[in-house]
Amino acid sequence: MGRDEPLWRKTIVDRLIDRNKRTTSSFTEIITQNNRLYDASNQLKSDNLKLSVENEQLRSGGSVASASGNNSNLAKIQALEKRLMSQQEELTELHKRKGENAQMIVDLNIKLEKQNKTMNDKDVRIAEQLSTNNSLKAEVQMLTTSIQELKGLNSCLRDEHTALQLAFASLEDKLRKVQDENRTLIDRLMKYKIKDAEKMNDENESFLKKRSDKMRKELEEAAREGNSMRSGSPLSFPLGADGGMGSLTDLSGTGAKAAGFYSDTVPSCVHMKFDAHDGEVNAVRWSPVERLVATGGADRKVKLWDVGKAIMEPRGTLVGSNAAINSVDFDSTGSMILATSNDYASRVWTVCDHRLRHTLTGHSGKVMAAKFVGEATKIVTGSHDRTLKIWDLRSRACTETKFAGSSCNDLVTTDGSGSTIISGHFDKKIRFWDTRTDCSANDIVLQGKITSLDLSKDCKYLISCVRDDTIKLLDLRMNQIIRSFSNDNFKVGCDWSRVAFSHDGSRIAAGSADGSIFVWHVCGRLETTLKDSSSGGFFVRSVAVTAVNWHPFSSTLASVDRLKACTIWSDS
Repeated sequence: MGRDEPLWRKTIVDRLIDRNKRTTSSFTEIITQNNRLYDASNQLKSDNLKLSVENEQLRSGGSVASASGNNSNLAKIQALEKRLMSQQEELTELHKRKGENAQMIVDLNIKLEKQNKTMNDKDVRIAEQLSTNNSLKAEVQMLTTSIQELKGLNSCLRDEHTALQLAFASLEDKLRKVQDENRTLIDRLMKYKIKDAEKMNDENESFLKKRSDKMRKELEEAAREGNSMRSGSPLSFPLGADGGMGSLTDLSGTGAKAAGFYSDTVPSCVHMKFDAHDGEVNAVRWSPVERLVATGGADRKVKLWDVGKAIMEPRGTLVGSNAAINSVDFDSTGSMILATSNDYASRVWTVCDHRLRHTLTGHSGKVMAAKFVGEATKIVTGSHDRTLKIWDLRSRACTETKFAGSSCNDLVTTDGSGSTIISGHFDKKIRFWDTRTDCSANDIVLQGKITSLDLSKDCKYLISCVRDDTIKLLDLRMNQIIRSFSNDNFKVGCDWSRVAFSHDGSRIAAGSADGSIFVWHVCGRLETTLKDSSSGGFFVRSVAVTAVNWHPFSSTLASVDRLKACTIWSDS
């Protein structure tokens, strides 16, 4: 450490000398001038002192001097006094300049301190900027590396996309071929069915003709013999307009009833039961032309089921909805199916190929009900956004919006032109709308919010399920309630519980919160209560029934519940 001491001392001295040079270099001229002024001031002081001494000497020696020399001394004294005055003025000026220079030095020192402070601040900022610059350089390097990696990944994704596009194109070609083949097979199947129907019609006509000929012969023989006809004579069969056995429609209907599926009796037992969806089932509807049942559930799907055989057979799943399905409806030909959803939209599929054809969006609340209006190109929807909208499927646009003022839970339309729309609402009102006008008329107020509506086939009667656990029957010709249906055990299970008229309008079915189905005759009596129980009857389902629907040509009944099940009820 002793040998290192001179080195740091020398370093400090060198730094002090360097600092002194940097500090004084700006003031060298001022210091030089100040030193000159200081020397001149000292010189003037010395001269002034000398002059004062000389003046005193002259004054003290004036009395001794001769009279001849007085004048010359006086002149000399005056000259010296004048010179003294000038020297004093010069000295005063120099003092003044010295003060100004001192003030200038003070100002410059203050300015220097400010400059030093500014320089220090700039040094700190430069250090910060350098640190930030280094961090940004590191970040740029990292981002550059990331960009390179992303470029590589993008290249891989492009290659994968190209491969997927090629695969997709190949699959599309296969799909087109399969669809073409499917259409060809469907056409062939339809041709075969037409041939089978024609053949069956020919056989039936031949059978009817033979039976008619046989009956005529028996009648002629009986007339000739003059005897009455025996018991069990073929006269007990209905005769047609031509004297035959009746039309093919009557015969096929009789045969169907004999088979049990198209019976007109009250359903009494479970024909079949199956799990229709992965969650709650909210809607059920029979096809008007086939033995198909459509169901819609909370799993966002609409499913088709063939229940005309001994066992249930799935016929297809219609997808495309983003939320739970609330209602389903077929058009009059059974070729299209309409469903509403909680995702504020309604959708239309074709039944034959299960393809989504239309998605109708425009409501701002969940859509609870939708129906075809007259022809299959117009649809009306009712929503929780308190509006009804009429859609044209040809333009896929909303052609009219009706403002109801309350959430719509269900609606029905009259057959034919569909000029009248009837809607049931949360505010306990049934509203009647004429599609040719903008407002409703003849509103009917009930005692509770309305969960569903259904219209008889002749469009003369309307039933409404009300949240006060009653069902109201309305005569639309008088526009008033003519009967109320209720039971101590009947409880409406949810705000969208659906009730239904039977195919002939003679019965009403409604599901209850305890899992039972109540069937009333329109005259007011309770005909039966259907309950699905296990063998022995020890366990009874207690899950609320959400919707029921009658077969369009028989007394077979379909029901769905909140435990994902669909049940088909018949009389045997």
